[in-house]
Amino acid sequence: MMDIYKHKSEFKVLVFVIALLIGGVSLYYTDTLVKKLVEREKEQIELYASALRFTLDPENNEPLTFIFDEIIKSNQHIPVILTDHEENIITYKNIDIPPGVSPERKERILQRELEIMKQEHPPIIVEYEVGAPTHNKIYYRNSDLIYQLRWYPYAQLSVIAIFGFLTYLAFSYSRKAEQNRIWVGLAKETAHQLGTPISSLMAWIELLKHDEQFKNHEVLGELEKDIKRLQITTERFSNIGSKPTFKPEDPYEVVKEIVDYLRPRISPKIEMEVVNYTLQGTRVLMNRHLFQWVIENLCKNAVDAMNGAGKIEIKLKVTANHKKTIIDVTDTGKGIPKSKFKKIFAPGYTTKKRGWGLGLTLAKRIVENYHKGRIFVKASEIDKGTKFRIILPNQQTEGVESYELVNKKNPLRKVLESLEKGNSLSEKD
Repeated sequence: MMDIYKHKSEFKVLVFVIALLIGGVSLYYTDTLVKKLVEREKEQIELYASALRFTLDPENNEPLTFIFDEIIKSNQHIPVILTDHEENIITYKNIDIPPGVSPERKERILQRELEIMKQEHPPIIVEYEVGAPTHNKIYYRNSDLIYQLRWYPYAQLSVIAIFGFLTYLAFSYSRKAEQNRIWVGLAKETAHQLGTPISSLMAWIELLKHDEQFKNHEVLGELEKDIKRLQITTERFSNIGSKPTFKPEDPYEVVKEIVDYLRPRISPKIEMEVVNYTLQGTRVLMNRHLFQWVIENLCKNAVDAMNGAGKIEIKLKVTANHKKTIIDVTDTGKGIPKSKFKKIFAPGYTTKKRGWGLGLTLAKRIVENYHKGRIFVKASEIDKGTKFRIILPNQQTEGVESYELVNKKNPLRKVLESLEKGNSLSEKD
């Protein structure tokens, strides 16, 4: 049986094709019915015309209206106008004339209807004698039933499309909600399970501190850092599904802290560099531990993509209006095909044999749902590297005016202006 979730693109195409097929068959069938009804109405008017030809006395025009009314009387749907050979209106049937209208307005309404009839169907000529100069014309147009039947499938398909769209939204929302519940449950259970061994490790470290052999050993300091890291990780998992706390943070300090922690714990063949072009006093409202998790995930993915050797550069800058901070994480790894720029953020997507495919999904959730920012693949080239971009709204940027004033007065103004150009970039740069 086909896994719909793994083949959702193909499944969507299949559903779309089936919907088009149903719509096409419905339109074709309705169009066929309309043509048959049009033909039937034409035959009916032809019948009226034949009846007039055989029943009218060529020398007496008085019975004309009477015969027309009697024949057309059974017709309750097809709008019809009878004229003479000069197209003067003699009588009409099934045309809505508002009650109490003036003769002039009535004439305008009938003339407008006559023009519509001329555009829809050629008139049926009723001759008293073959080749006679005088004759009558029967003009008609499609009945309202034809128009209703012709537009009905479009209305039907529109309703089906709206219903299908709403159903899709409901299904998508339900699926995301279910996924969120699973992630939240998994995260909280993980945090709970980590609590016991962390407490045990902390007790062991306290014990080692009182041991003469280990109390001054540098390993204890590193172990304490790792335990603190585990505590932070536990807090991160606990925050998933809960409303995290936020406070103004210097984005450079937040990024630098996590990079300093990761640097000695990854391959020495990987160079990590943080370049800061943000303005003094730039603050972003963020949850430090959750956002550091985003940077950590991006860096770990970069390490895997570079097979343990290469360079990771993290560049921070602000947009020209100073309202947003841009953080670019660039690696020299194997790159990502353009067709997968969005797919890599989908739950369960991974290129690793033992990966869960949740790292970038959680990163996207943390950046976009919690921090109201954006994260996406800015650029990537196969075998050259990838650049991820994070855009966060600034809470404040203090000292911008004085910063620009210093630039103008500084003798190294050109150098500073060049640096400022590096700062004031748009989100597209």
